[in-house]
Amino acid sequence: MKRRSLPVAAALTATAALLLTACGGGDDDSGGNDKIAGADQSSAQPTKSPSPSGAPAADKPDGVDVSLPKDMNLTFDWEKPEDKNEAAAMEDAANFFRAIYRGVDKRTSKDAAVTAYATGEGLRYAKTQIDAWIEGGWTATGTLRHYDATTRSAANGKSVEVAFCADSGKFFGKEIKTEKVLTTEPSIEDFDHYKLIMVKYPTGRGLWQASKVFVETKAAKCQ
Repeated sequence: MKRRSLPVAAALTATAALLLTACGGGDDDSGGNDKIAGADQSSAQPTKSPSPSGAPAADKPDGVDVSLPKDMNLTFDWEKPEDKNEAAAMEDAANFFRAIYRGVDKRTSKDAAVTAYATGEGLRYAKTQIDAWIEGGWTATGTLRHYDATTRSAANGKSVEVAFCADSGKFFGKEIKTEKVLTTEPSIEDFDHYKLIMVKYPTGRGLWQASKVFVETKAAKCQ
C-alpha cells in the first residue's frame, strides 16, 4: 500500500483525461511559446468564512482559513519573484495546496479555502483529490515539500503559470479508523512536477485562483 499515491492515484484516475497531463522537458517551460493555457479563464466568487479559526484575517482573503494540523506540514522552499503579480500568484498556488489538505483534514471538499483558491478545472481537481482521500478513509501526516518553482506571466497580465516540484518522501497516508501510517520505501513515485495556471480574481483584491492543474508523476527531474 502506497503512503500517498493510492489516494492521489484514485483521484487522478477519475479525471485523467481532464487533469493528468505529462509535462514536457525543459523546452516546454523556456521555449518560444508565450501563450499560457487558461489565460482567459474567468474565476469564481470565493466563499467567505464567517469565523476563521487559523491565520489572521488580514493574511487571507475574506478571512479564509488555510491552517493545517501540526502533523500535516506543507513546506514551500522557493524564492518570491520580483514581479508583484507573479509573487502573489505563487503564494496563492501554495494556498491552493494548503486548501486541499485542509479539506482532507476537515473531511470535506466544500471548505471555504477550496472555493477561495480554486476555480474551474482547478476546483474540480481539488474536490476530486479531497473526495478520494475521504472515500479511502485516509488523512495525511508528515512533510510534503515543494521546491524549484518558476513563474511565467501571460501577456494580458491576468494569468500566471506556476511550476514546481513536490517530494512526498516524508508525507504519508494515515487510516482514520486505525491511525495506521501507510509507509513505503523511497522511490521515484515520491516525485511529482506540477504546473498550475493561476488566474487573477477580477475585483482587484489581489487574490489568485488555480484554474488548471497539470501533473507529471514519477518526475525524475525533481529528484
